[in-house]
Amino acid sequence: MQSAPRFPHGTFSIVAWDPGRREWGVALQSKFIAAGAVVPWGQAGVGVLATQALSDGSQGPKGLELLRKGLSASDVVERLRKESPDRDDIQLGVVDGQGRAAAFTGSRCLEWAGHVVGDGYACQGNILFSAQVVQAMARTFETTPGDLPERLLAALAAGQREGGDRRGMQSAALLVWKERGGYRGGLDRWVDVRVDDHATPIEELDRIFRIYDMTLLAREDPASLRPLDAETVMSVQRSLGVLGYLLGPKTGAWDAATGKAFAKFVSEHNFENKVRTDGKIWPSLVHYLEMKSAEELARRETTAPIRPGALDQGPGGGAHNPPPPHPTGGGAPSSTPEREKPRRRPRSK
Repeated sequence: MQSAPRFPHGTFSIVAWDPGRREWGVALQSKFIAAGAVVPWGQAGVGVLATQALSDGSQGPKGLELLRKGLSASDVVERLRKESPDRDDIQLGVVDGQGRAAAFTGSRCLEWAGHVVGDGYACQGNILFSAQVVQAMARTFETTPGDLPERLLAALAAGQREGGDRRGMQSAALLVWKERGGYRGGLDRWVDVRVDDHATPIEELDRIFRIYDMTLLAREDPASLRPLDAETVMSVQRSLGVLGYLLGPKTGAWDAATGKAFAKFVSEHNFENKVRTDGKIWPSLVHYLEMKSAEELARRETTAPIRPGALDQGPGGGAHNPPPPHPTGGGAPSSTPEREKPRRRPRSK
């Protein structure tokens, strides 16, 4: 029986923790499909691992079990290295439950391959453009303000700016574990977003994370809240109008129609955690509305209409605009427009 082929998995990643917020995270990018499914491992209060290069995947569960037993990051790395038959071909990054970090790069990992270990983090990569990739990641992580997701994303982008995986880009992932941080407190996966196949996966990862953040997290600074003044309300009304949620004139006043349209938009996009009743609005919602309305206007320039007037409604317009009535004379309207009906071929004699 033939063994499965062994492919080089060029990846750069960072494992880290935030001691003040008690968060542990992993971020990565690779020219490999769905690397987020096999590289990151973690548990709140226990630690995190990145297992890459020619790791067979078993090091992740084994490493977590060793961390649960109280072994330090360096001890876990040493145990995994010794017990792996492919020790010269694997790469590991570990941060334990106390924030101690360690890493290992096998001697046969493809160049450039190496790691940087700092206070509470480790950056590692193989098949990289140069050593500058992990050095830039470490430097950026140390100097970037904000919480752990922001610092991990910044480190990832810095590594890519230095060349990243020298084969190119394909997948990326960001995972952060926090006790009872998951949806409704049932899990410890506070952040869990992946891009499995994309031309610019880090940028796409950041875009998806911003929507994930708006939907599930509560990270936005209350000091950034915007009052519902005429300028802000007009922006919201225009966007809701383009998207088909709000008909009629846009006055700059938050009236009942605006409130109803806004509530429908929020409900359909699962942004209930962003609803406020104090006369203020989160700037992320204003920006998201502006982005979606711009996308809708661009769509109207490139998409053929499904039926007359469809492009002018926007995605939220279905409830406001019933379909046209059936033509007089009985029967349902044809699904093929008159101008597109195929001509009937004459019968052969």
